[in-house]
Amino acid sequence: MIIAVDGPTASGKGTIAKALAAHFGIPHLDTGLLYRAVGRQVALCGGDPDDAADALAACDFDEALLADPVLRDEATGSLASRVSTHPAVRAALFERQRAFATQGAGAVLDGRDIGTVIAPDATVKLFVTASVDARAHRRWREMIGRLGADSAPPLATIAADLAARDARDAGRSSAPLVAAPDAVMLDTSALDAAGAIAAAIAIVERAIAEKG
Repeated sequence: MIIAVDGPTASGKGTIAKALAAHFGIPHLDTGLLYRAVGRQVALCGGDPDDAADALAACDFDEALLADPVLRDEATGSLASRVSTHPAVRAALFERQRAFATQGAGAVLDGRDIGTVIAPDATVKLFVTASVDARAHRRWREMIGRLGADSAPPLATIAADLAARDARDAGRSSAPLVAAPDAVMLDTSALDAAGAIAAAIAIVERAIAEKG
């Protein structure tokens, strides 16, 4: 069983994907972390994330980088969005994601092109979304909890960054952020984490039942 969970930044897709993996007893991969590692590697090497050659070279990052907490920073997220626009980078990371998706009894993968590119044959496809305002507030509260009120960026800055990422992800020529035709939409704007997880589990269980 492959469960594809796509959606924009801070929509709750990561939290939902982890919960689905735990509920159904299958492994989970946050594919966005791979792109964050590439973006971080570009920065560490002093490269340009908008340069295709620099971004492609950074795909050969050390696996230990995936454990670096800096990958969760907003700045790294912006770098990830920029390097992900390069078709060569997406191609370089494709096989790693596809191999994870097709292992054993299956897996849960979350990202932006899982249901359309990485696993178009997924058993269930979810497209998790939320308004920019709701996502900005979530990210702002998360950063205050992690960095403190004095260090967290202003809410307006976070909202502007999310909107810019949305436009960049949806507008790229290679594997743009878009819901697969057969994906089930889940708007989490008015849901807390528990409510979003419960809704996602119900969607997957219903899909499994319908497919026998």
